[in-house]
Amino acid sequence: MSAPRIGVLALQGAFREHIRSLRRCGADAVEIRTREDLDGLSGLVLPGGESTVMGKLLTEWDMMDRLRGLIRDGLPVFGTCAGLILLCTDIIGHPGQPRIGLLDASVRRNAFGRQVDSFTTDLELSPFPAVRPLEDRAAPMRAVFIRAPLIERTGTGVEVLARVNGLPVAVRQRNILAVSFHPEVSVSYDELPVEGMAELWFETREALD
Repeated sequence: MSAPRIGVLALQGAFREHIRSLRRCGADAVEIRTREDLDGLSGLVLPGGESTVMGKLLTEWDMMDRLRGLIRDGLPVFGTCAGLILLCTDIIGHPGQPRIGLLDASVRRNAFGRQVDSFTTDLELSPFPAVRPLEDRAAPMRAVFIRAPLIERTGTGVEVLARVNGLPVAVRQRNILAVSFHPEVSVSYDELPVEGMAELWFETREALD
């Protein structure tokens, strides 16, 4: 069985760190810079960085509609930090910011503070079937927050998978998974606390249907 081909949006941001993490997990991780690069993917990662820059480049380089269509059709996508912002339907205070807009949620940019306010903390896992039981873990799941966005509203079809101080920081809606934190710098992908995470990244679209 060949390794799944996972694209990482590489217009700006922490794409190199994601590629390294994915390759350690056995994926064929590739950089996505053009519309043509989006062909033949098993999954897609939208990394942290500057959501305004990413949205602008996706629009200017004629990638936004193609990307939105693939996700609508079931391509598994994982957004971290800025990637989460791009996925949300509502960016509070920035109604005109280009976004993919398929995750039914409202998000506030940089709500956890500036770069100097970055922190590491334990995640509070929600009691959903998608969350992996923790009986076999010796320590709590920790996550790194860097200029992190805050999810202020989630739609009825969105599961909250993890929280910090009661606030949602990891959500899932069908084939869309999004987190406020940076898993690529805190834990390896195969240690993340969500059962089925690998399926979202590594399985083909047909396997999800």
